[in-house]
Amino acid sequence: MPIRLYDTARRAIVPFEPPPLVRMYVCGITPYDSTHLGHAATYLTYDVLIRRLEELGHEVALVRNVTDVDDSILPKARQLGVNYLELADAEMARFRSDMEALGMRPPLSEPRATEAVPQIVDLVQKLLDNGHAYRADGSVYFDISTFPAYGQLSHYSRDEMVRIAAERGGRPDDPAKRDALDFTLWQRSAPDEPAWDAPFGPGRPGWHIECSAMCLAAHGRTLDLHGGGTDLIFPHHESEIAQSTSITGEPLARHWMHSAMVAYDGEKMSKSLGNLVFVSDLLKVADARAIRLALLRHHYRAGFEWFDTDLDEGRALLRRLLAAADCGSDPKFAGGADPRPFAERVRAALDEDLDVPRALDALDDLASAILSGGDHREAPAELLELANLVGVDLTVAARTG
Repeated sequence: MPIRLYDTARRAIVPFEPPPLVRMYVCGITPYDSTHLGHAATYLTYDVLIRRLEELGHEVALVRNVTDVDDSILPKARQLGVNYLELADAEMARFRSDMEALGMRPPLSEPRATEAVPQIVDLVQKLLDNGHAYRADGSVYFDISTFPAYGQLSHYSRDEMVRIAAERGGRPDDPAKRDALDFTLWQRSAPDEPAWDAPFGPGRPGWHIECSAMCLAAHGRTLDLHGGGTDLIFPHHESEIAQSTSITGEPLARHWMHSAMVAYDGEKMSKSLGNLVFVSDLLKVADARAIRLALLRHHYRAGFEWFDTDLDEGRALLRRLLAAADCGSDPKFAGGADPRPFAERVRAALDEDLDVPRALDALDDLASAILSGGDHREAPAELLELANLVGVDLTVAARTG
């Protein structure tokens, strides 16, 4: 049976049957602040999916971009009095360190928006040439009236799209636009902002066109899976679809996957609210595997609120798993329970919309069964293999915390 995953566009759990080489693109971070638990939860989702696909015999080509020039990083660099690229470099180094600590596999490629400007300029020019874009007041906008399927991913009403666009920097009240939902492809730079030359005037890229350029450059016309957080469904991914399909004439992705948001103190984690829980802070007080387990105990589509007690639950589960795994190195260990039913439960859970919490329950049950004794000496080794499937290495002793 194939893996089944929820598809945002189809609003249903459907079979995911990619080719042997899976072309995957997951939107990366805008590196203007430290890695928080919302980032970690999102990328853990795709990390576990990749591990399961690889176990099934697929090769996964993951591309995860870096948005190193946009309306978020430039004001932060201005506030700090540093060059925006220096800020991006520093935060990307911290991000990679945090991801490595949490056991994330690195992407095959990690393109940066500033490195893709020539491709972006080319795409914007093509959209102007084929009538999908227009110039106004020094900027270039995508004309959504030329793309009737706009809204096919989010399924939002027009009023909802206008409201959300306003909340997420879409500037629907921009007087230069023909329609409130038209979005920026190229914009005139402020005097202290970076600018690139282009046939349609000097400026810098809009946010959405950056991902289209990096995605098409890395993977070609159609992806097997495009992912990110639910906050990217609209306007970012909706706009990606419109501009990319208007250029290629083909779907941008066969499957759209989104992970839900993480809240703290009753609100979505965000810099503006000052309620971010940083991975680097948790790593000072806890084993990275406990942090990973604590996050994976929540289903990727179920938005959740992080409580400090979540980390205690992650620590407790890690201790139980390590105790059971250690039985394999004990010469006095006579054997544990038959691991095969537990292994079937783990893989069945992962294959049904990546239900990692249910897979962890099966791992926990296997650990308890091993500690209870039995005739199967191979049980601890099977536990190690299954734990690796969700990215938890039980071959080393407990670390900090």
